[in-house]
Amino acid sequence: MEATINTSPLYKAAGVDIDAGEALVDAIKPLAKSTRRKGADAALGGFGALFDLKAAGFSDPILVSSTDGVGTKLKIAIETGRHGGVGIDLVAMVVNDILVQGAEPLFFLDYYATGKLEVEVAKRVIAGIAEGCRQAGCALTGGETAEMPGMYAAKDYDLAGFAVGAAERGRLLPRDVQAGDVLLGLASSGAHSNGFSLVRKVIADNGLDFESPAPFEVSKPLADILMVPTRIYVKSCMPLVRDGRIKAMAHITGGGLVDNVPRVLPDGTRAVIDAKSWSLPPVFKWLKAAGKISDAEMARAFNCGIGLVVVVAADQVDAVQAALTAAGEAVSRIGRIEKLDDATAEPVCDVVNMAGAWN
Repeated sequence: MEATINTSPLYKAAGVDIDAGEALVDAIKPLAKSTRRKGADAALGGFGALFDLKAAGFSDPILVSSTDGVGTKLKIAIETGRHGGVGIDLVAMVVNDILVQGAEPLFFLDYYATGKLEVEVAKRVIAGIAEGCRQAGCALTGGETAEMPGMYAAKDYDLAGFAVGAAERGRLLPRDVQAGDVLLGLASSGAHSNGFSLVRKVIADNGLDFESPAPFEVSKPLADILMVPTRIYVKSCMPLVRDGRIKAMAHITGGGLVDNVPRVLPDGTRAVIDAKSWSLPPVFKWLKAAGKISDAEMARAFNCGIGLVVVVAADQVDAVQAALTAAGEAVSRIGRIEKLDDATAEPVCDVVNMAGAWN
């Protein structure tokens, strides 16, 4: 995290505290060090990050990059002081996207922008980023901290994450997806980092706030449930990617099941997902009822309890499901791939039995 050099006291009077920026850099160096992995051994603080693909074990790699943010979930973090988990969210949204390409996340950089740098808040956020990197097995190699008074309100901040992964040439996903393949759904940890503008509207429209007891779990405030970090699927899925048993994966983010699953299907096919094949988590049942949200909108606005969809051949279902379960995932067999009448038609995803399962 590099702070811009300027020793003028007028700069501090204008709202930018360089000493605070330097203090943050010093504070997070041990966090970055804790994420080191083969290929990324340089210390934080240089002008750029180095990564040695050969040292990481690659011989003929294709690089895969991705970038994302946390969205308006940050509004809840800022309002309630729950900052630790959003760093994990930031990493998860990026590395899960790299994973579904069949690539191993290698290194991660973050961008933290704020109106006034509060070192303790920033440390908590970046500690979460480091934890997310450890969960994903990638190195936190650097980033940028920007203090921008006038651009953001004093306590507001925004996050962006950037990562690079790699796969050996010829091993990228999706691969050989066809009719007859089976869809496995890996459980989400909650709302993850999508749909929070609608979540906040439902809460406000029902006269609640983030510290109100959750109507579906009164022992906890709503914020505790909503701020559960996004699940990172890298370590459970990569062994199955490497041994060729996973054909494709879809990270269920904005657009939900309906828009994300078709992204990994070939033309002339459709995914059919049965909503009765898993239980809609209580937070989504409450959001649906309290917000009077239609089945169709639920399937596009939220992950509805499925954070990752995995495509496997029918004869591999039992083995893959057992391996994922052993790795700590909650796995459901949620659907199948079918042919469309028009072999050139764009792929679609149909979620069936929503009315019976989600109401």
